[in-house]
Amino acid sequence: MNPTSQVRADFDRIALVSGEGWNHNDHYHPYLLKHIPHNCQTALDVGCGTGTFARLLAARSQQVVAIDLSMEMIRIARERSGDCPQIDYRVTDLMEWDIPNESFDCIASIATLHHLSLESVLPKLRDALKPGGVLMVLDLYRAETVGDVLRSLVAMPLNAAYKWAKAGRVRQSEEARQAWEAHGANDVYPPVSAVRACCDQFLPGAVVCKHLFWRYSLIWHKSLAQSD
Repeated sequence: MNPTSQVRADFDRIALVSGEGWNHNDHYHPYLLKHIPHNCQTALDVGCGTGTFARLLAARSQQVVAIDLSMEMIRIARERSGDCPQIDYRVTDLMEWDIPNESFDCIASIATLHHLSLESVLPKLRDALKPGGVLMVLDLYRAETVGDVLRSLVAMPLNAAYKWAKAGRVRQSEEARQAWEAHGANDVYPPVSAVRACCDQFLPGAVVCKHLFWRYSLIWHKSLAQSD
């Protein structure tokens, strides 16, 4: 099984056993939403999963295209988005999609880019943005400094507290835990230094920040002068 097929199979399985409870990505949705441009007409959600963030984008955009490799994720996303007709859910491999240049005012990707080569995906997303558009990324990173390790130690008890407060429990179901562990066995996360190096090359001026729950954010504004 090639890596893309493996990711697709993993998330088809995860979709069937994971509920709608709180997770670390949800915690940073308000942070990302602050960066959506005013009068956003078209938005793209890369790796939309069951559509949680796509539905938030739809409240701030006239049209949202939401893509995912997993047919099961897209099926559930459509079921949960009956009151959001402006979302176009598609089972699509981003790297095989020939996106027209300057198509979107906003592009978001949450916990997806670590499955791809940043050197390949960042220029693709850059070119798909309209001048004046915003790229918003939230993803996982690999610890590389003492500060990263300390941040992780602080996050552990807070993680348990948040899960209890938001979901009423700390542990996932056994089926969900096994599905995520099987997927995680093949996951590789970049260090933030590598993300910043790619941004220096392809997204000059991008702001990359480390966050508490093992996540980093990348925010990049495409200037009006940056068009093909």
